[in-house]
Amino acid sequence: MRKWLPLTAVCLGAFMLLVDVTIVTVALPEMAAGLDGSFAGLQWVMDVYALALAALLLGAGALADRAGRRRVYLGGLGLFAAASLACGLATGAGQLIAFRAVQGAGGAAMFATTMALLSSSYQGRDRGVAFGVWGAVNGAAAAAGPVIGGVLTEHLGWRWIFFINLPVCALAVYATRRAVAESRDPHGRAKGLDLPGTAAFTVCAGALTYALIRAGEHGWTDPVVLGAAGLAAVALAAFLVAELRGAHPMLDLSLFRDRTFTGIMAGALLLSVAAFSSLMQISLWLQSAEGMDPVAAGLVLVPLSLAAFAVSAFGGRLLHGLPPRLTVGGGLLLTGAGALLMALMPGPGDGWPVLLPGLVVAGFGAGLAAPALAAAAMAAVPPARAGMAGGALNTARQLGNALGITVLGAAFQAGLVRGLSGAGAEDADATARALASGRAGELAGAGLGHLVEPAFAAGLRAAFLVSGLLGLLGALAVLVLVRTAPAAGASAGHGAGPGAGHGKAPGPGPSAGPGATQQGRTPVRS
Repeated sequence: MRKWLPLTAVCLGAFMLLVDVTIVTVALPEMAAGLDGSFAGLQWVMDVYALALAALLLGAGALADRAGRRRVYLGGLGLFAAASLACGLATGAGQLIAFRAVQGAGGAAMFATTMALLSSSYQGRDRGVAFGVWGAVNGAAAAAGPVIGGVLTEHLGWRWIFFINLPVCALAVYATRRAVAESRDPHGRAKGLDLPGTAAFTVCAGALTYALIRAGEHGWTDPVVLGAAGLAAVALAAFLVAELRGAHPMLDLSLFRDRTFTGIMAGALLLSVAAFSSLMQISLWLQSAEGMDPVAAGLVLVPLSLAAFAVSAFGGRLLHGLPPRLTVGGGLLLTGAGALLMALMPGPGDGWPVLLPGLVVAGFGAGLAAPALAAAAMAAVPPARAGMAGGALNTARQLGNALGITVLGAAFQAGLVRGLSGAGAEDADATARALASGRAGELAGAGLGHLVEPAFAAGLRAAFLVSGLLGLLGALAVLVLVRTAPAAGASAGHGAGPGAGHGKAPGPGPSAGPGATQQGRTPVRS
């Protein structure tokens, strides 16, 4: 049992940080009621965690190479635990959003080190077993998040989706301190840290997200929206300059000269949008309009993750010989088709079963594409850049999830307004804001209950339509840009699971959740 204690320590952290990507989904209506939050606030609760992961992942990996991976992992666990406690004690939406950002920073420190810790803790066959278990845990986290969130929200209250992290963090810290040895990159200090690039990327992603969320409520002509969009553009330019001129860039922009790498990054970003970013709107509909409790709402979302888990776990060996252009492109086609299938179905009075076919099809697509993304990203770059490519892939997926929530949120709100206007609502904008914030019950009490179903049907249809079209756009990008054969500089031995891309440690196993792919740093044993 002691031999597998490092695996236990790493899997506890990985499961916890990935569950927290989706566990909040089914608790949103309760949060809105308890904190008097708006739809924009709910979006930020989801978005800021993914943004922190995306913005800090590459930087945290570089820091771990220098300071020690065990040390950074323990620091991430401590920060994650403290932020989880603060989230559970938050008395307002602003506090909760701020502490979720800190929680995401802790998650980035954990996410950037788990795979390297496994690689340094195990050898030979044990290493393959460890990566397989780690991949299965990643896949299970995506399916378990909505269910765990539903059970805790319904029986203990929404604050317990954060409090539950405390004992898990304590166990992970104990196991790490007891069984995980320190490791670092011997050349880590020579590489340096790209602080300007990290800061510029964080400002760019945050400002763009703010602009998209505010535009959903105030329109693109709002001066604040235009100012935020301008700030995002300036920060993007600063990031490009930092990466092109910096001595130790966190992302080598020359990698994008390879059209295969560019296509894979585009596919990774748009896969998260098409497969997972609409879960927020579905959860609001199920609980606000359909009257489902949090547990039932969480169970409705399970078929998506289970389908993705099953395909990535059991289909990998059957599809191993296919080029990533077909597996990733085909997976995105299925994911987009699943979203469009859901867009055709919801209508006033339709219940949750109408979504099941689309959820399953989208899940099959995500399960087909996600494992192949990691292998394709590694194969498209020289071996020395494998860690950077893996980190860029995870960053793209988290950024896609965050931006997808905002884009689909704007489409959802616009659809609500159209549906309410078509149903004869007097103040469609104000009523749409109430519905989007989970306050459908207030409308029913005011004699406006007849507006709820047509409004939600129009809002969901709009969100699913945008989601599906973006999935098809991702498929087109992959099919056009990705070569059939790997690039000439590709390293051999890359599998299709979460351990793929490091040559020494191919890890079979599923990795199809929203962010559960390659860890992102090349593991170097001390």
